[in-house]
Amino acid sequence: MAEETKENQSQKEQQSQQKQAYTLPKIDFSTFVLSMNSSALVQLGLIEDPSGGQRTKNLPLAKQTIDMLAMIEEKTKGNLTGDEEKILTNILYELRLLYVKATSE
Repeated sequence: MAEETKENQSQKEQQSQQKQAYTLPKIDFSTFVLSMNSSALVQLGLIEDPSGGQRTKNLPLAKQTIDMLAMIEEKTKGNLTGDEEKILTNILYELRLLYVKATSE
């Protein structure tokens, strides 16, 4: 019984350490846009997919992600802070350039 208690205690300590080591970022508009940017970069094959550790291109999905960001830009026009607007505009510009480059290869 004492061994079970020590094992349970050890598991709880490990879980606590994992929670402390991995804290999610605050959810706001900028982190949302940056998350979509990361997804598009994975879809363009420019960075490794964190779940599989491989680079694979999925250009139709990348285009859809870029189009969703464009829709968000259109629907939020006039409702963003200057920094939020700048982040979205710059990310869209960069992703569009990367998409055109990826489709011309």
